[in-house]
Amino acid sequence: MRNLRHACVAGTFYPAEPSRLRAEIDACFAQRARATPASTAGRTDKRVKALIVPHAGYLYSGPVAASAYASLESQADQIHRVVLLGPAHRMPFKGLALSAADAWETPLGSVPVARSVCKELLAFAQVRELDTAFDGEHSLEVQLPFLQHLLGNFDLVPLLVGAASPTEVVEVLESLWGGAETLIVISSDLSHFLDDASARALDAQTATAILRLEPDLIGPEQACGRYPLRGLLTMAQERGLKPEQLDLRNSSQTAGTPDRVVGYGAYAFHESPDSGCHK
Repeated sequence: MRNLRHACVAGTFYPAEPSRLRAEIDACFAQRARATPASTAGRTDKRVKALIVPHAGYLYSGPVAASAYASLESQADQIHRVVLLGPAHRMPFKGLALSAADAWETPLGSVPVARSVCKELLAFAQVRELDTAFDGEHSLEVQLPFLQHLLGNFDLVPLLVGAASPTEVVEVLESLWGGAETLIVISSDLSHFLDDASARALDAQTATAILRLEPDLIGPEQACGRYPLRGLLTMAQERGLKPEQLDLRNSSQTAGTPDRVVGYGAYAFHESPDSGCHK
């Protein structure tokens, strides 16, 4: 019998009933940021290799998440593996953690874990199996219904990232990089619990650091997923990926009040189809 990791935030962060969940995802896509002709110019020869996607409840960050996932529509049929990294909100630890699950379950069905790949990752000193770190954790789970909606069948490499250096994250990403079949997703919100004006100012600084590929400029108050995010930005430098901002909003612009908001950003990292070496 397969070891299933059951959904723990269905019914809170997103609907637990499949038809309601599909309708909610459709609504998020309807509210996504629309690409302008200027922002899409010159992208016909590029593919999305990595995304930064927020992970709050769909009511709050779902439209921004949809802005990220919409960028995959033209290449969705090529993607068969998702390497998903997110922060551990509930249990502090060092390094990166894997779960023992063979599949992750959501109201839309189960997603198989690439177990053989995960076992190989245990050769890295910074990677260990730590199932308890995943208990009650939402940062990875909330991405799965969006991915199921868009990709259909794919396998998953789910990693929670604790206190880890960019080098430690890069080592793992390098081993998982693959080709057009592999998508990397970094799950991260931006600023937390500032007023609207302060959040917009701080999130603008974070956006600049992301677009300039400057991982050292992203501090703990700027992104809850800063550890995997810094690793991706370092990897993007090495691989010559080009970042694009797809959306930048906070919860006061979706469903919340302006006195205490959370920031959300959607970013795609593009590579040329023939890219396969360090630059």
